[in-house]
Amino acid sequence: MSRVGKKVINIPSGVTVSTKDDHVTVKGSKGELSWTLPEGISIVVEGNELSVKRADDSRRMRALHGTNRSLLSNMVEGVSKGFAKELEIVGVGFKAAVKGKTLDLSLGKSHPILHPIPAGITVSVTENTKIRVEGIDKQLVGQFAAEVRGYYPPEPYKGKGVHYVGEHIRRKEGKSVGK
Repeated sequence: MSRVGKKVINIPSGVTVSTKDDHVTVKGSKGELSWTLPEGISIVVEGNELSVKRADDSRRMRALHGTNRSLLSNMVEGVSKGFAKELEIVGVGFKAAVKGKTLDLSLGKSHPILHPIPAGITVSVTENTKIRVEGIDKQLVGQFAAEVRGYYPPEPYKGKGVHYVGEHIRRKEGKSVGK
């Protein structure tokens, strides 16, 4: 049995889980998420606990078992608490601003970078250099943060670029002048 798949998901108060055939809908105070279960995977809701079951012990079913349990757990956590990623911009003249439905990034290039903000995501900028990405879908929040970081990943010599708050950047020593 999958170690991850056999864990029970606790459903907090205020969150409802409903199923219709292989379609699962999770509703909470922050919003609503839905997921279609693959063939061979089913869920059982008992009181305030959710457990994921699989049809057989084939390699594919074992993999899907743990994956779908994690996805459902993230859905429950997302509609109750939400997810957030924080980014920081380091560099002279580097800044960010939210303009309507786009994130305007000035990262030392000849042009501003305008990145559209997808529906379901909230982006806020403080001090022109700190970006906070929030939403109920963990994948969407992480993907948006990774795309923003990808415009100027932190470089190892001066540490300039966009990085996650708390991320350790390995620094390199510059070129030394020989005798």
